Amino acid sequence: MSLVIYNSLTRKKETFVPLTQGYVGLYVCGPTVSGESHLGHARPYVTFDVVYRYLTHLGNKVRYVRNITDAGHFEEEGREAEDKISKKATLEKLEPMELVQKYTNLFHWAMLQMNNVEPSIEPTATGHIVEQINMIETIIKDGYAYVVNGSVYFDVEKYHADFSKKGLPYGILSGRVLEDMLETTRELDNQEEKRNRADFALWKNAPPEHIMRWKSPWGEGFPGWHIECSAMSTKYLGDEFDIHGGGMDLQFPHHECEIAQSAVCNHKSPARYWMHNNMITINGRKMGKSYNNVIKLSELFSGNHPILEQAYHPMTIRFFILQTHYRSTLDFSNEALQASEKGLKRLWEAYENLGKLPVTNNQQPVTSNLKPVTELDETVLKLLNELDEFMNDDFSTAKVLANIFELVPTINALKNKQLAADALSNDVIVFMQQKLKLFIEDILGLKFENSGGEHLDGVLQLLINIRKEAKTKKDFVTSDKIRNELSAMGIQLKDEKDGSVSWSI
Repeated sequence: MSLVIYNSLTRKKETFVPLTQGYVGLYVCGPTVSGESHLGHARPYVTFDVVYRYLTHLGNKVRYVRNITDAGHFEEEGREAEDKISKKATLEKLEPMELVQKYTNLFHWAMLQMNNVEPSIEPTATGHIVEQINMIETIIKDGYAYVVNGSVYFDVEKYHADFSKKGLPYGILSGRVLEDMLETTRELDNQEEKRNRADFALWKNAPPEHIMRWKSPWGEGFPGWHIECSAMSTKYLGDEFDIHGGGMDLQFPHHECEIAQSAVCNHKSPARYWMHNNMITINGRKMGKSYNNVIKLSELFSGNHPILEQAYHPMTIRFFILQTHYRSTLDFSNEALQASEKGLKRLWEAYENLGKLPVTNNQQPVTSNLKPVTELDETVLKLLNELDEFMNDDFSTAKVLANIFELVPTINALKNKQLAADALSNDVIVFMQQKLKLFIEDILGLKFENSGGEHLDGVLQLLINIRKEAKTKKDFVTSDKIRNELSAMGIQLKDEKDGSVSWSI
């Protein structure tokens, strides 16, 4: 079956047909590196990592472009327009590009921990000032932007009036009505410079104290947030490309403004398919500084945050994200992550057991056209063949994982000899080994590292025995010290009811 994608632009599922057969252009909005990446950033980059992996699996050559916002992204709502990078650099007493490098490195580190594949191209806003200025000049020349006091604003009402006739009204992506936006937009700073409240900045004049600034035809300043993505996606993917992705929070105004800018410059909407992942909430609440529930990825991996009961391995986070469809809200809680931790461990143990089952010719690829020999063959083949169907239905990783978990009891029963060796035919076992390798490791990007393997097992068992002896002697200082210091390293000890001690990373 063909791949079907839910297109946010048309609000329906559509069969994916790339502009050029066998080639896919994918643009995903990257982070603003004015601070460390948090839990909310994990979801889009895991989501689109799987999209990238699956499109590649289908035989496409994918150019995956994910930008770094290292300039601009100034706030137009609530305060005087300010550049987040410049503000944070001043607070941290760093050169702006020193700060950018620091947080870009941390972002790359976090993406590596989560096993995300690197994008094909990772352009930066500061590296494409010329392209942004050129695009702004075109928009001014065509009459859809105006200059005020060295700043440039996009004329939303004029654009909407002209491009509605061409099928590209302002609000086409978000479904918002311009007239309602004009009535409900609240009074903000710098509104006196704009012709209309809905107009957005393409370029801002830099005040004397502003650190990051570039020369332009309108004076020294810095670019707007929206123009950078339009300029970089056009440069690396062309006037029109296949898929534009990002979080649902970017749908308006960011992506709406991208469409308007690109429509003026390139006379068409930039992307044919728009994909948006839904938000992560924490205990039912939106993540936000006012709730004190913004959890940085490094805090998540170390457990160093008041909300967290323990540290969570990056693969637990990835698995947790993939258990829910990308368009559904995902609620974070310690209970949910602890359940994911157990689920991932159970899945991986079964996957390892599958690899130990005795088979012949396990190096030969087996096709999905196998004919079932036993009754169990039929059940297993159905579950395996549905994996492709689920991924082709708008990347339904949740259903893929549900099917894989249905195979776990069968795998474990075969390994433990609770099922007869011939209950599942040899070719079906080989097919299952190959299929689960493909989906678990290559497409879903899951991996399990025991951080030292058998040696770590031995060292931990030694520490567990020393702790047990200490407790017997009522030496609770030593006992607690072992538990606490292991916990600080991300290794959790659990005293079971039968007196044994288990551990997890």
